Amino acid sequence: MNPGRRLSLIVACALFIENMDSTAIATSLPAIAADLGTEPIALKLALTAYLLALAVFIPVSGWVADRFGAKRTFMAAIAVFLLGSVGCAASGSLEQMVAARFLQGMGGALMVPVGRLVLLRTVPKSELVQALSWLTIPALVAPIIGPPVGGFIATYSDWRWIFLINLPMGALGLVLAWRYVPDLREPVKPLDWTGFALSGLGLALALFGFSTLGRHMVSTPVALGCLLVGLAGMAAYVWHARRHPHPLIDLGLLKLPTFRAGVLGGTLFRIGIGATPFLLPLMLQLGFGLSPLASGLLTFVSAVGAMFMKTIAAAVLRRFGFRRVLWINALLASAMLAGFGLFRADTPHWLIMGVLLVSGCFRSLQFTSLNAISYAEVDPARMGQASSLSGMMQQFSLALGVAIGGYALQVAGALTGHDYADAGNFGWAFLTVGTISALSAWLMFRLPRDAGAEMAGRAQAGQEVAEPKAAQRPAT
Repeated sequence: MNPGRRLSLIVACALFIENMDSTAIATSLPAIAADLGTEPIALKLALTAYLLALAVFIPVSGWVADRFGAKRTFMAAIAVFLLGSVGCAASGSLEQMVAARFLQGMGGALMVPVGRLVLLRTVPKSELVQALSWLTIPALVAPIIGPPVGGFIATYSDWRWIFLINLPMGALGLVLAWRYVPDLREPVKPLDWTGFALSGLGLALALFGFSTLGRHMVSTPVALGCLLVGLAGMAAYVWHARRHPHPLIDLGLLKLPTFRAGVLGGTLFRIGIGATPFLLPLMLQLGFGLSPLASGLLTFVSAVGAMFMKTIAAAVLRRFGFRRVLWINALLASAMLAGFGLFRADTPHWLIMGVLLVSGCFRSLQFTSLNAISYAEVDPARMGQASSLSGMMQQFSLALGVAIGGYALQVAGALTGHDYADAGNFGWAFLTVGTISALSAWLMFRLPRDAGAEMAGRAQAGQEVAEPKAAQRPAT
């Protein structure tokens, strides 16, 4: 087999189990909550813990690979992810599940980025496009089969198998990595440990405090304290980064208009989209009374729409330009997201699937456009820093979206006087997160009219619009 294709398939094993796991668990939240003796809405912590671990550790993935060797790091990352999977399957409480999901996220933060780094450094440029196309197949396929598989397991078997089915594929990845992944490493600069501590603890404590306010997991004073300390840590990192010669995350990149719009506007947009894998299965199962399998068989079509849009996104951008696509499509995608709240228990399933299919198209177009425009003005020397900052903010915004979606549902329940799982409350929750997503259109509208014109020209010449790995989460 061609070495480039073989390496792509090895990394694809890691990407597949990561995306399969993330999409399957969202469909199974009510079943998991019932078995753990907690409320389904409390399991938002299991989703945010994973995404938060990605946000914290992605910025150091390249440094770790260069310091300890790509092969050793890649294999250790798979092992950590599988260990976290076993921990999830063995969890008997919400706290254990959250801890195991964070461990999974630590492995995921190193697993695929390091594998992609190996590809970029070893595969000849003439073969790179083909190698990367093999790598992206699991990112497109796993979100399609994940919801039905997760729903089937939760309906007819034990939800713990959702995590255990990772083990054979992960073990295969370990064997292949040991045999074929080269042990690459590069000279490294000293790691910004202070910046890593401030940014990591700041993000973790701020999101944990926000997610647990008013919940039974910790008392309100503890949650509020975590939130305030986390925000202080993030503010301290901003002060630190301005004075450090080689900060972990270069905030100076936000001075570039296209990068700023892509990251900050993308953050707002992803907050709304990040809430969808959490709110939609809960609405279908708790609000409408569908089984996990029936829910999964409805929601997977969103990924089908996303896959279709990948085939025409470059042509759309070439025809209309980045600025027009970004601000108009942000409003359209956000309106469709808010429209999910108009679904009712008697809404025909074919109509729900049609709306989700079209919504997946709009969402995918926005992600592709955001991921491309973010790097339009970034010079090659700063590309690694830009990728780290963008990847961190993407994962943090998705986690924040889950937390905000959960709170919007609770507030709606309190205002209406009904249980939060009442079908009517989901309309207010989707309206809230859809409005937040729509706010991103203002940042896109302020872009120069010719923003990204050079990249659109490359697409016209037949080159793909680049989509960094850090953005290829199930929500895309």
